[in-house]
Amino acid sequence: MDIAILGAGAWGSALAVALSPRHRISLWMRGAAQRTRMASTRATDYLPGVEIPAPVTFTDDMPEAARGRELIVVATPTDGLRAALEALAAHSRPTPLLWACKGFELETSRLPHEIVAETLPAWREVGVLSGPSFAAEVARGLPAALTLASHDAAFARRTAAALHHAPLRIYPSGDVIGVELGGALKNIMAIAAGISDGLGLGANARAALITRGLAEMARLGVRMGGEPDTFMGLTGLGDLVLTATGDLSRNRTVGMRIAAGMPVQRILAELGHVAEGVSSARAARDLARARGVDMPITEAVCAVLFEGLAPTTAVEGLLSREMRAEQA
Repeated sequence: MDIAILGAGAWGSALAVALSPRHRISLWMRGAAQRTRMASTRATDYLPGVEIPAPVTFTDDMPEAARGRELIVVATPTDGLRAALEALAAHSRPTPLLWACKGFELETSRLPHEIVAETLPAWREVGVLSGPSFAAEVARGLPAALTLASHDAAFARRTAAALHHAPLRIYPSGDVIGVELGGALKNIMAIAAGISDGLGLGANARAALITRGLAEMARLGVRMGGEPDTFMGLTGLGDLVLTATGDLSRNRTVGMRIAAGMPVQRILAELGHVAEGVSSARAARDLARARGVDMPITEAVCAVLFEGLAPTTAVEGLLSREMRAEQA
Protein backbone atom coordinates (compact mmCIF):
# COMPACT_ATOMS: atom_id res chain seq x y z
CA MET A 1 0.00 0.00 0.00
CA ASP A 2 1.21 3.52 -0.82
CA ILE A 3 0.88 5.48 2.45
CA ALA A 4 1.56 9.11 3.34
CA ILE A 5 2.18 9.86 7.02
CA LEU A 6 1.67 13.53 7.88
CA GLY A 7 3.77 14.51 10.88
CA ALA A 8 7.34 13.48 11.60
CA GLY A 9 7.28 13.61 15.38
CA ALA A 10 7.84 10.55 17.53
CA TRP A 11 4.60 8.76 16.63
CA GLY A 12 4.60 9.59 12.91
CA SER A 13 8.23 8.52 12.58
CA ALA A 14 7.59 5.33 14.58
CA LEU A 15 4.67 4.41 12.34
CA ALA A 16 6.83 5.04 9.27
CA VAL A 17 9.47 2.65 10.61
CA ALA A 18 6.96 0.00 11.67
CA LEU A 19 4.96 0.02 8.42
CA SER A 20 7.87 0.34 5.99
CA PRO A 21 8.66 -3.39 5.66
CA ARG A 22 5.28 -4.01 3.99
CA HIS A 23 4.25 -0.62 2.58
CA ARG A 24 5.65 2.31 0.61
CA ILE A 25 5.88 5.20 3.08
CA SER A 26 6.24 8.93 2.48
CA LEU A 27 6.79 10.96 5.65
CA TRP A 28 5.69 14.61 5.49
CA MET A 29 6.99 17.35 7.75
CA ARG A 30 6.43 21.10 7.81
CA GLY A 31 9.96 22.40 7.28
CA ALA A 32 12.66 21.94 4.66
CA ALA A 33 15.41 21.97 7.28
CA GLN A 34 13.89 18.99 9.11
CA ARG A 35 13.42 17.15 5.81
CA THR A 36 17.03 17.69 4.79
CA ARG A 37 18.34 16.62 8.19
CA MET A 38 16.23 13.45 8.36
CA ALA A 39 17.02 12.48 4.77
CA SER A 40 20.73 12.89 5.50
CA THR A 41 20.88 11.14 8.87
CA ARG A 42 17.97 8.67 8.52
CA ALA A 43 17.23 9.55 12.15
CA THR A 44 15.19 11.88 14.35
CA ASP A 45 15.79 13.34 17.79
CA TYR A 46 12.35 12.06 18.79
CA LEU A 47 13.53 8.44 18.54
CA PRO A 48 17.14 8.22 19.73
CA GLY A 49 19.00 5.22 18.36
CA VAL A 50 16.35 4.34 15.76
CA GLU A 51 17.30 4.26 12.09
CA ILE A 52 14.58 5.16 9.61
CA PRO A 53 14.77 2.56 6.82
CA ALA A 54 15.89 3.65 3.37
CA PRO A 55 12.53 2.88 1.66
CA VAL A 56 10.88 5.68 3.69
CA THR A 57 10.95 8.93 1.72
CA PHE A 58 10.73 12.44 3.17
CA THR A 59 8.93 15.53 1.92
CA ASP A 60 7.84 18.95 3.14
CA ASP A 61 5.60 19.45 0.10
CA MET A 62 1.93 18.70 0.79
CA PRO A 63 0.88 18.19 -2.86
CA GLU A 64 3.70 15.68 -3.25
CA ALA A 65 2.78 13.97 0.02
CA ALA A 66 -0.89 13.62 -0.93
CA ARG A 67 -0.54 12.70 -4.60
CA GLY A 68 -1.71 9.23 -5.55
CA ARG A 69 -1.77 7.75 -2.04
CA GLU A 70 -3.90 4.77 -1.10
CA LEU A 71 -3.99 5.81 2.56
CA ILE A 72 -3.12 8.99 4.47
CA VAL A 73 -2.29 8.85 8.18
CA VAL A 74 -2.25 12.14 10.09
CA ALA A 75 0.13 11.90 13.07
CA THR A 76 0.31 15.54 14.11
CA PRO A 77 -0.66 16.66 17.63
CA THR A 78 -4.40 17.27 17.90
CA ASP A 79 -3.85 21.03 17.91
CA GLY A 80 -2.13 20.70 14.53
CA LEU A 81 -4.76 18.42 13.01
CA ARG A 82 -7.04 21.12 11.60
CA ALA A 83 -4.23 22.95 9.80
CA ALA A 84 -2.88 19.71 8.34
CA LEU A 85 -6.31 18.68 7.09
CA GLU A 86 -6.99 22.10 5.58
CA ALA A 87 -3.69 21.89 3.69
CA LEU A 88 -4.54 18.36 2.64
CA ALA A 89 -7.99 19.37 1.40
CA ALA A 90 -6.43 21.93 -0.90
CA HIS A 91 -4.25 19.33 -2.63
CA SER A 92 -6.01 15.99 -2.49
CA ARG A 93 -9.21 14.33 -3.60
CA PRO A 94 -11.02 12.23 -0.96
CA THR A 95 -8.63 9.46 0.07
CA PRO A 96 -8.84 6.82 2.82
CA LEU A 97 -7.70 8.65 5.93
CA LEU A 98 -6.66 7.79 9.50
CA TRP A 99 -5.67 10.10 12.32
CA ALA A 100 -3.35 8.98 15.11
CA CYS A 101 -3.58 11.95 17.48
CA LYS A 102 -5.19 12.00 20.92
CA GLY A 103 -6.93 14.61 22.99
CA PHE A 104 -9.10 17.67 22.38
CA GLU A 105 -8.46 20.70 20.20
CA LEU A 106 -7.42 23.41 22.65
CA GLU A 107 -9.55 26.31 21.40
CA THR A 108 -12.73 24.39 20.57
CA SER A 109 -12.63 21.24 22.78
CA ARG A 110 -13.43 19.26 19.62
CA LEU A 111 -12.45 15.62 19.34
CA PRO A 112 -10.44 14.69 16.23
CA HIS A 113 -13.37 13.09 14.39
CA GLU A 114 -15.31 16.35 14.76
CA ILE A 115 -12.40 18.28 13.26
CA VAL A 116 -12.25 15.83 10.36
CA ALA A 117 -15.98 16.18 9.73
CA GLU A 118 -15.69 19.98 9.70
CA THR A 119 -12.64 20.22 7.44
CA LEU A 120 -13.17 17.23 5.13
CA PRO A 121 -16.97 16.84 4.89
CA ALA A 122 -16.84 14.92 1.60
CA TRP A 123 -14.38 12.30 2.87
CA ARG A 124 -16.15 9.09 3.90
CA GLU A 125 -13.49 6.43 4.44
CA VAL A 126 -11.98 7.85 7.62
CA GLY A 127 -11.07 6.52 11.05
CA VAL A 128 -8.93 6.79 14.17
CA LEU A 129 -5.88 4.68 15.03
CA SER A 130 -5.27 4.50 18.77
CA GLY A 131 -4.24 2.24 21.61
CA PRO A 132 -1.53 1.44 24.13
CA SER A 133 1.74 2.19 22.37
CA PHE A 134 4.95 4.00 23.21
CA ALA A 135 6.43 5.30 19.96
CA ALA A 136 9.97 4.26 20.90
CA GLU A 137 8.93 0.64 21.41
CA VAL A 138 6.93 0.50 18.16
CA ALA A 139 9.91 1.90 16.28
CA ARG A 140 12.15 -0.80 17.77
CA GLY A 141 9.83 -3.51 16.51
CA LEU A 142 8.51 -4.58 19.89
CA PRO A 143 4.98 -6.08 20.04
CA ALA A 144 2.04 -3.68 20.25
CA ALA A 145 -1.72 -3.80 19.65
CA LEU A 146 -3.81 -0.90 18.35
CA THR A 147 -7.46 -0.25 17.53
CA LEU A 148 -8.65 1.19 14.22
CA ALA A 149 -12.15 2.63 14.62
CA SER A 150 -14.43 3.95 11.89
CA HIS A 151 -18.14 4.49 11.35
CA ASP A 152 -17.56 2.59 8.08
CA ALA A 153 -17.20 -1.00 9.27
CA ALA A 154 -15.94 -2.31 5.93
CA PHE A 155 -13.24 0.37 5.80
CA ALA A 156 -12.18 -0.42 9.38
CA ARG A 157 -11.87 -4.15 8.66
CA ARG A 158 -10.13 -3.70 5.32
CA THR A 159 -7.61 -1.15 6.56
CA ALA A 160 -6.90 -2.98 9.82
CA ALA A 161 -6.18 -6.13 7.80
CA ALA A 162 -3.82 -4.24 5.49
CA LEU A 163 -1.84 -2.72 8.38
CA HIS A 164 -1.96 -5.73 10.72
CA HIS A 165 1.28 -7.70 10.92
CA ALA A 166 3.54 -9.17 13.55
CA PRO A 167 4.55 -7.51 15.82
CA LEU A 168 2.02 -4.67 15.22
CA ARG A 169 -1.50 -6.01 15.65
CA ILE A 170 -4.48 -3.91 14.54
CA TYR A 171 -8.07 -4.56 15.67
CA PRO A 172 -11.09 -2.99 13.92
CA SER A 173 -13.85 -1.23 15.86
CA GLY A 174 -16.96 0.80 15.13
CA ASP A 175 -16.75 2.98 18.25
CA VAL A 176 -14.99 6.15 17.12
CA ILE A 177 -16.16 8.24 20.09
CA GLY A 178 -15.18 5.66 22.69
CA VAL A 179 -11.76 5.08 21.15
CA GLU A 180 -11.04 8.80 20.95
CA LEU A 181 -12.20 9.49 24.49
CA GLY A 182 -10.20 6.57 25.86
CA GLY A 183 -7.09 7.98 24.21
CA ALA A 184 -7.78 11.48 25.52
CA LEU A 185 -8.90 10.82 29.07
CA LYS A 186 -6.25 8.26 30.03
CA ASN A 187 -3.60 10.99 29.81
CA ILE A 188 -5.35 12.95 32.57
CA MET A 189 -5.40 9.87 34.79
CA ALA A 190 -1.72 9.29 34.05
CA ILE A 191 -0.92 12.76 35.40
CA ALA A 192 -2.81 11.84 38.57
CA ALA A 193 -0.91 8.54 38.83
CA GLY A 194 2.38 10.40 38.35
CA ILE A 195 1.50 12.80 41.16
CA SER A 196 0.69 9.85 43.39
CA ASP A 197 3.96 8.10 42.55
CA GLY A 198 5.89 11.34 42.96
CA LEU A 199 4.45 11.80 46.43
CA GLY A 200 5.46 8.26 47.35
CA LEU A 201 1.92 7.09 48.03
CA GLY A 202 2.65 3.55 46.91
CA ALA A 203 1.39 0.88 44.54
CA ASN A 204 -1.96 0.54 46.32
CA ALA A 205 -2.77 4.19 45.69
CA ARG A 206 -1.72 3.92 42.05
CA ALA A 207 -3.98 0.89 41.55
CA ALA A 208 -6.88 2.77 43.11
CA LEU A 209 -6.31 5.79 40.88
CA ILE A 210 -6.14 3.64 37.76
CA THR A 211 -9.32 1.78 38.67
CA ARG A 212 -11.33 4.83 39.69
CA GLY A 213 -9.88 6.76 36.78
CA LEU A 214 -11.16 4.09 34.40
CA ALA A 215 -14.61 4.46 35.98
CA GLU A 216 -14.50 8.21 35.28
CA MET A 217 -13.43 7.62 31.69
CA ALA A 218 -16.27 5.18 31.10
CA ARG A 219 -18.90 7.44 32.72
CA LEU A 220 -18.10 10.35 30.44
CA GLY A 221 -17.49 8.15 27.42
CA VAL A 222 -20.84 6.39 27.64
CA ARG A 223 -22.66 9.68 28.28
CA MET A 224 -21.10 11.05 25.07
CA GLY A 225 -22.09 8.02 22.99
CA GLY A 226 -19.22 5.59 23.45
CA GLU A 227 -19.64 1.87 24.06
CA PRO A 228 -18.93 0.55 27.60
CA ASP A 229 -16.87 -2.38 26.27
CA THR A 230 -14.47 0.00 24.54
CA PHE A 231 -13.24 1.25 27.90
CA MET A 232 -12.43 -2.32 28.97
CA GLY A 233 -10.29 -2.82 25.86
CA LEU A 234 -7.08 -1.62 24.26
CA THR A 235 -7.95 2.07 24.02
CA GLY A 236 -9.44 2.21 27.52
CA LEU A 237 -7.92 -0.05 30.15
CA GLY A 238 -4.92 -0.98 28.01
CA ASP A 239 -3.85 2.56 27.20
CA LEU A 240 -4.59 3.72 30.75
CA VAL A 241 -2.40 1.06 32.37
CA LEU A 242 0.46 1.77 29.95
CA THR A 243 0.34 5.53 30.37
CA ALA A 244 -0.18 5.53 34.13
CA THR A 245 2.64 3.08 34.88
CA GLY A 246 5.22 3.21 32.09
CA ASP A 247 8.50 5.05 32.51
CA LEU A 248 8.23 6.34 28.92
CA SER A 249 4.91 8.07 29.67
CA ARG A 250 5.14 11.84 29.21
CA ASN A 251 1.95 12.46 31.18
CA ARG A 252 3.06 10.35 34.14
CA THR A 253 6.34 12.27 34.03
CA VAL A 254 4.42 15.55 34.21
CA GLY A 255 2.63 14.32 37.33
CA MET A 256 5.82 13.17 39.02
CA ARG A 257 7.54 16.49 38.37
CA ILE A 258 4.52 18.40 39.66
CA ALA A 259 4.75 16.34 42.86
CA ALA A 260 8.41 17.37 43.09
CA GLY A 261 7.38 21.03 43.07
CA MET A 262 8.20 22.02 39.48
CA PRO A 263 5.92 24.60 37.77
CA VAL A 264 3.83 23.18 34.94
CA GLN A 265 5.16 25.54 32.26
CA ARG A 266 8.74 24.66 33.10
CA ILE A 267 7.90 20.95 32.96
CA LEU A 268 6.35 21.31 29.52
CA ALA A 269 9.28 23.38 28.24
CA GLU A 270 11.81 20.81 29.42
CA LEU A 271 9.84 17.80 28.28
CA GLY A 272 10.42 18.44 24.57
CA HIS A 273 7.27 16.49 23.61
CA VAL A 274 3.54 17.18 23.76
CA ALA A 275 1.91 16.01 27.01
CA GLU A 276 -1.71 15.73 25.88
CA GLY A 277 -3.14 15.32 29.36
CA VAL A 278 -2.41 18.93 30.27
CA SER A 279 -4.37 20.36 27.34
CA SER A 280 -7.11 17.70 27.63
CA ALA A 281 -7.84 18.14 31.34
CA ARG A 282 -9.81 21.37 31.16
CA ALA A 283 -11.83 20.24 28.13
CA ALA A 284 -12.71 16.94 29.81
CA ARG A 285 -13.74 18.71 33.02
CA ASP A 286 -15.96 21.15 31.14
CA LEU A 287 -17.60 18.38 29.09
CA ALA A 288 -18.26 16.40 32.27
CA ARG A 289 -19.76 19.38 34.07
CA ALA A 290 -22.01 20.19 31.12
CA ARG A 291 -23.31 16.61 31.08
CA GLY A 292 -23.60 16.18 34.84
CA VAL A 293 -20.89 13.49 35.00
CA ASP A 294 -18.93 13.13 38.24
CA MET A 295 -15.16 13.13 37.52
CA PRO A 296 -13.36 13.90 40.80
CA ILE A 297 -9.89 12.86 39.65
CA THR A 298 -10.16 15.06 36.57
CA GLU A 299 -11.38 17.95 38.76
CA ALA A 300 -8.41 17.46 41.10
CA VAL A 301 -5.91 17.35 38.24
CA CYS A 302 -7.35 20.58 36.81
CA ALA A 303 -7.14 22.28 40.21
CA VAL A 304 -3.46 21.34 40.46
CA LEU A 305 -2.62 22.29 36.87
CA PHE A 306 -4.56 25.53 36.53
CA GLU A 307 -5.60 26.79 39.97
CA GLY A 308 -2.44 26.38 42.01
CA LEU A 309 -3.81 23.67 44.33
CA ALA A 310 -1.01 21.80 46.09
CA PRO A 311 -0.78 18.13 45.02
CA THR A 312 -0.98 16.99 48.66
CA THR A 313 -4.17 19.02 49.17
CA ALA A 314 -5.68 17.51 46.02
CA VAL A 315 -4.94 14.01 47.31
CA GLU A 316 -6.46 14.85 50.70
CA GLY A 317 -9.59 16.08 48.95
CA LEU A 318 -9.95 12.81 47.02
CA LEU A 319 -9.40 10.73 50.16
CA SER A 320 -11.99 12.68 52.14
CA ARG A 321 -14.81 12.23 49.62
CA GLU A 322 -18.03 10.73 50.91
CA MET A 323 -18.17 6.94 50.72
CA ARG A 324 -20.30 5.44 47.97
CA ALA A 325 -20.79 2.08 46.27
CA GLU A 326 -17.96 1.17 43.88
CA GLN A 327 -20.23 1.06 40.83
CA ALA A 328 -21.90 4.38 41.63
